[in-house]
Amino acid sequence: MGGPSAEREVSLSTGRACAAALRERDYNVIEVDAGPDLCAVLTDLGPDAVLNCLHGRWGEDGCVQGLLEWMRLPYSHSGVLSSALAMDKQRSKDLFRAAGLPVVESRIVSREAAMAGHILPPPYVVKPNNEGSSVGIYIVEEGANTPPQLAKTMPDTVMVEAFAPGRELTTTVMDDRALTVTDIITTGWYDYDAKYTPGGSTHVVPADIPSDIFDLCLDYALRAHRALGCRGVSRTDFRWDEARGAEGLILLETNTQPGMTATSLSPEQAEACGISFPDLCAWMVEDASCNR
Repeated sequence: MGGPSAEREVSLSTGRACAAALRERDYNVIEVDAGPDLCAVLTDLGPDAVLNCLHGRWGEDGCVQGLLEWMRLPYSHSGVLSSALAMDKQRSKDLFRAAGLPVVESRIVSREAAMAGHILPPPYVVKPNNEGSSVGIYIVEEGANTPPQLAKTMPDTVMVEAFAPGRELTTTVMDDRALTVTDIITTGWYDYDAKYTPGGSTHVVPADIPSDIFDLCLDYALRAHRALGCRGVSRTDFRWDEARGAEGLILLETNTQPGMTATSLSPEQAEACGISFPDLCAWMVEDASCNR
């Protein structure tokens, strides 16, 4: 858990929550804050399995997965290739399109180009191509005269993506089974604070939406999971424009390391399906393997 990414604090919360849950199931748990000496630490510990609670770069993009494969340590969640593909928003979209899944137009451009002029007609979104948890999101509203001025912390290349209006929906896949659909209700954009601050958003699970849209979310999430070659638990996020019916359902992205905090969506969905948080964590440990 932890690590050096922009999502370090959330990862620490995920790690602590999972460790506590696993201890309830009598596992011998050692919490490791992943640093440059991770290989040496894991060599000394010699664990039976690694529950990957890292989020963001290095922990979610295939890097730590490659290390664990090299060390032949069984680990949770997706493997090297699927993690790398899912973390790269543009490449994952290419795979989704090839699988017949609905995604919006997007382009990869330099940070300077995104600030020099409108890459797409407003409204559109500018975000990092390889970070999660709504880190570094800029929304350019319809009618905006000027492009966004991005913070210096934004990467050298960014994704510019057509804005998908509508409700925020999400579906977790566990063991190649789509669990349910959550309707995420916020007063504004579902940003980092809304995700991880208690009271920042309201989760309606199962979502009170038409059955055909509900079933499409389950179908699309499972197809996205399979298209990327994911393993274990993943979560796919959607926007749904009610006025357009089924055509208004857009797949945003698939997360191979969903959050496991007190306000996180996947544990809520598992609970709604009769799977307690300790049982979910125990399943992820027992599912751990190499060659993922």
